[in-house]
Amino acid sequence: MAAIGRLDDADTALSLAADGAALYEREAVKLDGYAYCSQAVELAEKGEFRESARAASKALHIALQTGNKDLLGKAYRDLAIAFNYAGQLERAEQFADLALKYPGLNPTQVDGPARKVIGDVRTRQGRYDEAIASYEEAQRGSSDRFRPLVDASLANALILSGDLARARSTLDGLAEPADARQRAQLQRTRGRLLLAENKPAEALALYQALANAPADGDEDFYRAWALDGMSKSQAALGDEADAAKSLDQAIDVFDRARSQFRSDEFKMGLFSDLQNVFERAIRMHSKLGQPALAFDISERSRSRALLDAVAGRAELKGDAGKALDAASLQKMLQPDEVVVAYHALPDRLMAWVLSSDGVREAAFPVALKRDDLARLVDAYRDALIKLNPNAAKIGDQIGQLLLAPLGIEAGKRIVIIPHGPLHYLPFQALRLDGKYLIERNPISIAPSISIAARLAERTPTVAAQLLAFGNPTIDPNVADPLPGAEREVHELSQQFPGAKLFFKDEANKTNFTANAPQSRLVHIAAHAMADTLDPLHSKVLLADEHGQPNYLEAKDVLGMDLGNVAMIALSACESGLGRVDNGDEVLGFTRSFLSAGTSTLLASLWPVSDAATEKLMTTLYADLAKGEEVQDAMRDAQRTVMANPETSHPFYWAPFNLIGNWRLKVAK
Repeated sequence: MAAIGRLDDADTALSLAADGAALYEREAVKLDGYAYCSQAVELAEKGEFRESARAASKALHIALQTGNKDLLGKAYRDLAIAFNYAGQLERAEQFADLALKYPGLNPTQVDGPARKVIGDVRTRQGRYDEAIASYEEAQRGSSDRFRPLVDASLANALILSGDLARARSTLDGLAEPADARQRAQLQRTRGRLLLAENKPAEALALYQALANAPADGDEDFYRAWALDGMSKSQAALGDEADAAKSLDQAIDVFDRARSQFRSDEFKMGLFSDLQNVFERAIRMHSKLGQPALAFDISERSRSRALLDAVAGRAELKGDAGKALDAASLQKMLQPDEVVVAYHALPDRLMAWVLSSDGVREAAFPVALKRDDLARLVDAYRDALIKLNPNAAKIGDQIGQLLLAPLGIEAGKRIVIIPHGPLHYLPFQALRLDGKYLIERNPISIAPSISIAARLAERTPTVAAQLLAFGNPTIDPNVADPLPGAEREVHELSQQFPGAKLFFKDEANKTNFTANAPQSRLVHIAAHAMADTLDPLHSKVLLADEHGQPNYLEAKDVLGMDLGNVAMIALSACESGLGRVDNGDEVLGFTRSFLSAGTSTLLASLWPVSDAATEKLMTTLYADLAKGEEVQDAMRDAQRTVMANPETSHPFYWAPFNLIGNWRLKVAK
């Protein structure tokens, strides 16, 4: 494939200013720029982070239009605060740096908050010395009202850096803030210091008082962190059962607090900060010999924004957005189905095997650290992409590490729930008992089993209605033509009378947008490119329109209603890649299509061979047309490509993952 330049970041200042301009034009009552800043601060404090960013973007638009540098600094400051609260660290720092260039009429209103944001970013990055320096600058540049927040953050960074004496003197020298939120944050920091000073009984008493404090608007957040602190204190005192109970309560409360946020992007940002809470809970339940509870916590930690979207598309009520527990999932599984859920902790890999008989924790003989696991996955992918002749031997070794301890019989249908770096691993190309896994078992992938189970329930069988796009006309300086893609679409469409096909100039975004929502099966044979910096800019290169590129981006898909679509096959390079955030959200086309309502997705993990892909896809669709389940059809397709000596290397047959509803069938 030809190299393709990365599109600009979605949330750059200019992009947000353009968004602000559009929002401002739609305002029935247009406010003063400073009023939008006030809105932004208020919304951020309430946890409405996307709404906060929108208010700040309107202020940014007005500031740029009027040349008001004082307003400009405050707009950048508010964007920095919104993105910081949301856990979007790169963007938070970007806007904080911009804010510092425009200190305005009262520099304390910009300087202190912006420097605190930079300190917060450095703290989350573990760069404590730099964080402390930023907080010290923020102290000097803060108003009297804002300084207590900076002081608490400075004390926290000192604790994390190990300078407990200075942290103690800093905290002891602080006056009690008048603001309830600041008081709660300060108490949380005092509890952390007591734990660091090895005074768990005192810390427990403080956290218990904080957990039981009167409600004051943000009680869910502060109660959740207080329960988390109680758990740490109880664990330090040796009360592991109580520690696990407090941690479970904290996760329940976090879920409630999180549900108030309207924006998926910011739910993910918030949730990513809580992963260490989930990791501790998983460890505790595992240590207490409670595999089902450990599995439940792991499942609850996964792809939360996507789970909300899938539940919402299903128009379910009540607890639809909640993760399903092991007992509920067990009842939904057929006797020949097995779920394998991995969780990559910093110091070891964990996995659970769930079947209709129950759940058990796998016993790995080697403690595989997350960083080592990432290197292992990268090395195997590199071997496959470079057609390394020793790929089978490497696949045997990784299969022994990751599959053998699971003890799954040949022939069982497997749904794999990856975690962390395992999202990039082609499990079908791992080997066990001298065979590739796909030879031994039908398999599919899901970001969470709760998501996959809901998709399977919603779309069991669909009509044989096909929409397909092949070989879009692209500027030859950007991408080469794909004649094989055109043949692929013609051939597979023979199985589906009445298929609607678009080629070359007609294989464009306008036709996709107009036709995809009404279709059941959608196939796109085109170039694609992953954007790992901003996965929502990952794109399928549909045909140029009016002489200009008009690509289908992941962010475009998020805004579509594809609830009628049972399956989308992205017969394209790297369409399954994306960034895996700390909340184990797979950002990119996987999340976009499933969020938009698609039940099943086929996407690739590396650049694909045109000829091999043509064979794989035509075999897959022939099997689907015969009424085969999609798992069986995918297995047959990959084995067919493997059977050809010229394409027997996993590079040719293993790039495509089957994601989501593993039971999908097409009515004959």
